[in-house]
Amino acid sequence: MSLDNFKEKLCDEIETGVGPCYFFGVPGSFYSRVFPNQSLNFVHSSYSLQWLSKVPEGVNKNRGNIYIGSTSPSNVGRAYYEQFQRDFCVFLKCRAEELVEGGRMVLTILGRRSDAENPAIKEGGYIIWELMATALNDMVMQGIIKEEQLDTFNIPQYTPSPSEVELEVLKEGSFAINRLELAEVNWNPLDDLNALDFESERSESLRDNGYSLAQCMRSVAEPMLVNQFGEDIIEEVFSRYQKLLADRMSKEQTKFNNITISLTRKA
Repeated sequence: MSLDNFKEKLCDEIETGVGPCYFFGVPGSFYSRVFPNQSLNFVHSSYSLQWLSKVPEGVNKNRGNIYIGSTSPSNVGRAYYEQFQRDFCVFLKCRAEELVEGGRMVLTILGRRSDAENPAIKEGGYIIWELMATALNDMVMQGIIKEEQLDTFNIPQYTPSPSEVELEVLKEGSFAINRLELAEVNWNPLDDLNALDFESERSESLRDNGYSLAQCMRSVAEPMLVNQFGEDIIEEVFSRYQKLLADRMSKEQTKFNNITISLTRKA
């Protein structure tokens, strides 16, 4: 429904004019072949490749957590990393077959700064799932959801470090790395402003930003939560989650880390 507006905006931005422009939706997973051999000149992926093809095997003892948490057994972090290695390697192989020689690829991935072996550290991508787990654990304690439901629920996501992304590209071998960068994005946009000049505005915005971030995460997590716990608990989960996010944002400036890598298909 938005394509017509998109094309109009594109024509306004490109002063020299726009030639024929076609839109094509292809069903399937990007962890498999999607396009014909050597049919693409450019591939762009934004905020997709942190999602794994499935929950890793061997994380069934990750009790009380829904991701790699501070109380997760050491094998949980390894299982997630190994699943990322397999998935990202498959992605690179498939896109290498679909790109022409010299074709380019730009990928932006939600990542992390640290190369720690156990990545359950104080970084935004991990804290945000720990706060979700806190809300769910509180509901278990109050008998709203069952403990066994929580203990069998894990998020199929892995936020790699820049060196982990680079290593997989080098191991797979089909691409040359042109550029690899990491950038930080604040949970609260007002954290980018001068803290002294905007402290009052920041305080007033915490509740709104807690709501905004909770709704953003809801768009991502709600289908998974409904599948595991049912629809009846959704409003309660995100009401609690919003308060936890606002409280965390009032105490520290928490950031997401984005990894962007530019690649060229080798001969």
